[in-house]
Amino acid sequence: MRTDISGVASQKDFTTFMRAYQDMVFSTAVRLVNNAAQAEDISQDVFLKAYEHFDTLSDSPTAGGWLKTVTTNLSINHLQRYRNRWRFFSEFKRDESVGGDESPEVEFAAPETFFSGVDADERREWVSRALEQLPEHQRVPLILYHFEDLSYEDIASKLGVSLAKVKTDILRARAALARIIAKSGTAHETLSL
Repeated sequence: MRTDISGVASQKDFTTFMRAYQDMVFSTAVRLVNNAAQAEDISQDVFLKAYEHFDTLSDSPTAGGWLKTVTTNLSINHLQRYRNRWRFFSEFKRDESVGGDESPEVEFAAPETFFSGVDADERREWVSRALEQLPEHQRVPLILYHFEDLSYEDIASKLGVSLAKVKTDILRARAALARIIAKSGTAHETLSL
């Protein structure tokens, strides 16, 4: 790491570092908290922490992984901090399926046929819009499992919930996501004809 006479990390070096990772940090945060303004705040916190550790991160080949882990943890902390504030209101909306498993399994269409004729950017946009429509308790574990490659056990530990809840929420999130994407797929096919 380059330092000036006073021993402070070069502003230019950190700015370059930050620009290299800002999209990854922001996209990770926004997927988890589903709010761009909150994701920007979290991203700033991540880069403040990165600045504090810049002497080791600047030349580290694992800097991206470190930033992703810090972003994930700060996003989860943010969600847990604000979840308690809104718990009272969420208790008014009880899940009618508490007693049983009424959700039939939803099968995804084969990717090669469902997304045929759709480029990767449009596919990512579909999935992002569909993820935004999921409730937080389903969206967060689904993202942690599929995008962050965490195990069920790690997700349960990070979120402070039972393993069974994580598995149920991910299963229901997949089914809801399949329905949302299927609906948007029908609209897309109609529009593209």
